Amino acid sequence: MEKFGFVLATKMLVEGRRKVRYMYHEEATNPQDSGWRFFCGDEDDEYVNDPDHIAVYDINTILEIDRSVFPYLNCAVGTALEREDPDATFVVSRDFDPEEEGDE
Repeated sequence: MEKFGFVLATKMLVEGRRKVRYMYHEEATNPQDSGWRFFCGDEDDEYVNDPDHIAVYDINTILEIDRSVFPYLNCAVGTALEREDPDATFVVSRDFDPEEEGDE
């Protein structure tokens, strides 16, 4: 598998083995952090803002669940991608504000 480091993802996505519908790339917080953040798209603000619902995972955990994110992993910091449904193609999210996301 690939070596991109660790990511943050919601437990709803990983434990539910759900495909990624929203992902963004921010500045890494340490050398092992890839800066990638993954969501299944059904999480509300209350869920996401609870630290018990977010965990650190090896990128390979995400790729085992949803290999379709792989082509995007080299996108620049500041990139946010979303898709309407789990089988759609990712498009650039126009609503992404890295300053706001980093506050979560």
